[in-house]
Amino acid sequence: MAAIALPQPRSSKTESYVDNKRKEDIRHANIVAARAVADAVRTSLGPKGMDKMISTASGEVIITNDGATILNKMEVLQPAAKMLVELSKSQDAAAGDGTTTVVVIAGALLAQCLLLLSHGIHPTVISDSLHKASFKAIDVLTAMAVPVELSDRESLIKSASTSLNSKVVSQYSTLLAPLAVDAVLSVVDPAKPDMVDLRDVKIVKKLGGTVDDTELVKGLVFDKKVSHASGGPTRMENAKIAVIQFQISPPKTDIEQSIVVNDYTQMDRILKEERNYILGMIKKIKATGCNVLLIQKSILRDAVTDLSLHYLAKAKILVIKDVERDEIEFITKTLNCLPIANIEHFRAEKLGYADLVEEISLGDGKIVKITGIKDMGRTTTVLVRGSNQLVIDEAERSLHDALCVVRCLVKKRFLIAGGGAPEIELSRQLGAWAKVLHGMEGYCVRAFAEALEVIPYTLAENAGLNPIAIVTELRNRHAQGEINAGINVRKGQITNILEENVVQPLLVSTSAITLATECVRMILKIDDIVTVR
Repeated sequence: MAAIALPQPRSSKTESYVDNKRKEDIRHANIVAARAVADAVRTSLGPKGMDKMISTASGEVIITNDGATILNKMEVLQPAAKMLVELSKSQDAAAGDGTTTVVVIAGALLAQCLLLLSHGIHPTVISDSLHKASFKAIDVLTAMAVPVELSDRESLIKSASTSLNSKVVSQYSTLLAPLAVDAVLSVVDPAKPDMVDLRDVKIVKKLGGTVDDTELVKGLVFDKKVSHASGGPTRMENAKIAVIQFQISPPKTDIEQSIVVNDYTQMDRILKEERNYILGMIKKIKATGCNVLLIQKSILRDAVTDLSLHYLAKAKILVIKDVERDEIEFITKTLNCLPIANIEHFRAEKLGYADLVEEISLGDGKIVKITGIKDMGRTTTVLVRGSNQLVIDEAERSLHDALCVVRCLVKKRFLIAGGGAPEIELSRQLGAWAKVLHGMEGYCVRAFAEALEVIPYTLAENAGLNPIAIVTELRNRHAQGEINAGINVRKGQITNILEENVVQPLLVSTSAITLATECVRMILKIDDIVTVR
């Protein structure tokens, strides 16, 4: 670190000496803290990046490679370092992938800012130059990009597998990448072609098997058993499905109370009334031809009692109880039916239709699968399997990143090369541009260009190559006009990365650069921390 120059007190009597030491100290502390966070995730960048094992206070262990997850779980106390955590979250929301990249770029920019500050350049000047440079960078990236069509399934799969290659489950990328592409393409709404709501892709995790057994289900999967009370059916063809939000159990008053009955005849009457009440409900349900019930979990009283389950089994109705409340919307959208809130509103037109509802044994548990849904909504379900909980969780996170990558391509249909190629190209073009600029700006833009080299440098470092030799050779190749030359981590040398099928969506890179620059500008502008009790 360059020592921070102390401002010399002025000799003239009229001007008083202003102490800037504190402001510089605070700024210095902020930058150092934020860089420490960036360095923590730097090693997990790229296909050969390491994974982090996070042990939480409650004793659960998470193994992950996803920058956003790592930072989320870290207990960061310094306020400026918290901004980097927020930064990776916003990259997660905007693009979904590149959460590590964005933090690493921000860290490198901060290191360059420290250098510029120590040369006595004013923070505002640095901040404005960074802003300009980031706009220029996006223009350069857009010029490099290759347009892609959604019908070109191969390109989409390439970009999804590039995203999966840096994850723990990289050996399964041949299976998961096409799966992610198909999942996203099946939920794209023709009315709004450039919008994908990832809530329409439901990921169900089930222990047992290996990641190879992960599958895309055209229909619904419940991680529950069918209620087996008193021999109800566990398989139903030509199902008519009702999603109900009321309870099939004897009514209760709104307040806590106990009724004391001391007469046998009265007791019999109560039981008889209960039975009649439940039978009346079940007759109404049966009258519409409904033979599968999905019952929402209820807080106030039991959604179903043993008695009602017994009668439902006699009526040959398959029951799945305890459906979570937040799943109801997804279920009704998929089945193309309406939730029924009251027994009086139970009509045939509110039912959903499917060819088959059946219970399947998987691993140590059972799941319920609904397939062949008539007029199915634009949703899809992915059933993720794995040998232990850590693998399943990581597979889910990786799958989420792959889905996000495909979503980025649906939003902005451009691909660029991966493997550090765009960063070096940016660095080269911005460096050339910096020579044209006047005064301090050129100086700051050159620093921005140098900071971008951290990505290829880190990629090479994590792959165990000689970073300095690799980055120098990369610069050389790009200067000769090979725009798509990048680091091929598998061969340990520099090749044309587009031919190696290492591609990423344009949106991931552009949003990484804008967000990182914004975050760095914010940290630069802070000159004091005030704690309020």
